[in-house]
Amino acid sequence: MPTTLSPRSSKKLNRKKVISLSKEHNTMTSTGREILHKMKVKAGLSSSASGDTGKGRSKMSKHITHGYHTVEGKSNHAMEDYVVSDFKQVHDKELGLFAIFDGHLGHEVASYLQTHLFDNILKEHDFWTDTESAIRRAYHATDAEILEKAIALGKGGSTAVTAILINGQKLVVANVGDSRAVVCKNGVAEQLSVDHEPSREKGMIESRGGFVSNIPGDVPRVDGQLAVARAFGNKSLKIHLSSEPDMSEQMIHNDIEFLILASDGIWKVMSNQEAVDCIKHIKDSHSAAKNLVEQALSRKSKDDISCIVVRFR
Repeated sequence: MPTTLSPRSSKKLNRKKVISLSKEHNTMTSTGREILHKMKVKAGLSSSASGDTGKGRSKMSKHITHGYHTVEGKSNHAMEDYVVSDFKQVHDKELGLFAIFDGHLGHEVASYLQTHLFDNILKEHDFWTDTESAIRRAYHATDAEILEKAIALGKGGSTAVTAILINGQKLVVANVGDSRAVVCKNGVAEQLSVDHEPSREKGMIESRGGFVSNIPGDVPRVDGQLAVARAFGNKSLKIHLSSEPDMSEQMIHNDIEFLILASDGIWKVMSNQEAVDCIKHIKDSHSAAKNLVEQALSRKSKDDISCIVVRFR
């Protein structure tokens, strides 16, 4: 997998709007917000608030731990990253559910994915027998739901990188967009996801009737607007975009030390190996995730930053 840093600047879109809080949020008291935040942290859900953080561990494999940390960027819009980081018991099995959703032109689609994508995956009848096919169908079905709800969810979209750990033994990664999954294998970084950059998928975009802009001083964009070639939502661009996930599987043997899931706020300023080297001696997953975020900030990353670290040993 490639580890070359993307030259992208700011966020996914040329034009951004400041997100106005919903009426419900406006009327919430500070106490209500604190209660909601605590509930979400307990459930492994990070909302669009700066500095959300949390951690936990597997009940089936006590040595497997996870932690996450998020920081709002310095753009003139509200935080648009959403995170899932949790373990879930399903009958006699345990699933580790980890995801980062990086929204653009609003947080609504990312929030919808946080609430619905894993549920839709687990509802697929063949999830346990053909996990990859189930995830692919659920990605497409969830994107269809988002497009149907475009009036409520707005014209924005979101990337997604998801990782499902089955019984602590098998990791299934899927991604749409440019958030990234990287494992540390005996100290060496290995990328499990694919960065869906418009320049790499120019043929696919053009075959759908779109184009990729290459304006000097800017990054390649689909129809001159979106800096990723695959995404959920974006109804006005959907005819030229794909929501087809790239997928990979990784068995968790003794050589696999930890997993990093992170939004491009980290990958804009750090290579895969730099990220691994930065935290490979930090045994606490939460501390590792926070350290990675702080390192990205020290390297002048201005984007929203979300990071999950899952340690296997």
